[in-house]
Amino acid sequence: QVQLVESGGGSVQAGGSLRLSCVGSGFTYIAYGRYCMAWFRQVPGKGREGVAHIEGDGTTRYQVDSVKGRFTISRDNAKNTLYLRMNTLKPEATAKYYCAARASGNCPDVIRDYDMDYWGKGTLVTISS
Repeated sequence: QVQLVESGGGSVQAGGSLRLSCVGSGFTYIAYGRYCMAWFRQVPGKGREGVAHIEGDGTTRYQVDSVKGRFTISRDNAKNTLYLRMNTLKPEATAKYYCAARASGNCPDVIRDYDMDYWGKGTLVTISS
């Protein structure tokens, strides 16, 4: 069974940086490199918001305008690992960040939580002003 484990969250001041990682395992029938991978985030009282996603070939899309140019999603298929580099962090980026995987080939242009098949448990990111 596919499992995803996030790490790298923490508390930083505004303007700082963090790199989130998500290590996957259990890709028995479909290779990790064929999964659409995504980062979502959630704040209390709201649903999960798609932040960015990446195809197996490295094609990326960012769904949140405020992160464009500051966040970078990447993957290392040899290590079954997904990354999210977050620079110049702002307090509004405070959320729990989740890694998610979709086995159904390419990522949709706009990715929603119901598009994803597997989820990690999340890592908390807190940005102080």
